[in-house]
Amino acid sequence: MNTVKFSALVRKGEKQYVALCPELDVVSQGPTIDEAIKNLEEAVELYLEDSPPQKASEKIFITQIEVKHEAASPVGA
Repeated sequence: MNTVKFSALVRKGEKQYVALCPELDVVSQGPTIDEAIKNLEEAVELYLEDSPPQKASEKIFITQIEVKHEAASPVGA
């Protein structure tokens, strides 16, 4: 059995943590960060059973950007 590394992006949702594997566009969630990642690992394994990745070794570059915007006016102003 082969082992392949993928990226996992995790963010806090309204009620749970949401985990995304950007290389495969697979998403899962869980009540904790660890549970969200564990659920994502299972989701990726299931995905790979039917759809082997075309470029599993392709790396993802993640950075931050800054965007200027005007703050919304307070209600009633």
